[in-house]
Amino acid sequence: MAREKPEAAAEAEATPERSYREQLDFLNPIAQPLASRKLTRKLYKCIRKAAKHKQLRRGVKEVQKFINKGEKGITVLAGDTLPIDVYCHIPIMCEDMSLPYAYVPSKSDLGAAAGSKRPTCVIMIKPHEDYQETYDECLEEVSALPLPL
Repeated sequence: MAREKPEAAAEAEATPERSYREQLDFLNPIAQPLASRKLTRKLYKCIRKAAKHKQLRRGVKEVQKFINKGEKGITVLAGDTLPIDVYCHIPIMCEDMSLPYAYVPSKSDLGAAAGSKRPTCVIMIKPHEDYQETYDECLEEVSALPLPL
């Protein structure tokens, strides 16, 4: 006897994935510096590895708490989060603490990369020796992105 899927799950499967170019249409005006398509893929890969080792901070409240405590890592923000007021203070905190940060186009993709079914608007990737090479590549590229004025 096969179990029937809930309507939401069936609807999600029927909805095609949006491409990087299509996701750019939904960006906030404050989403700078935005990661390129290639960097976005690298960040998602690094996030998946960090999630396996439980080296992620997820959500505005948790990331904010650990930035204030002085924890180091790469902060990744979703560019399609509304209202902007939810997380517009995070980039300023990162700049004050000299932490690298970048925006990616989609909060649902960010949540999926972290191994969650829920969309996530902010993630901090902590360094770990098991994925150090991937982390260092991402850190170098995110640090090279031009900061907004």
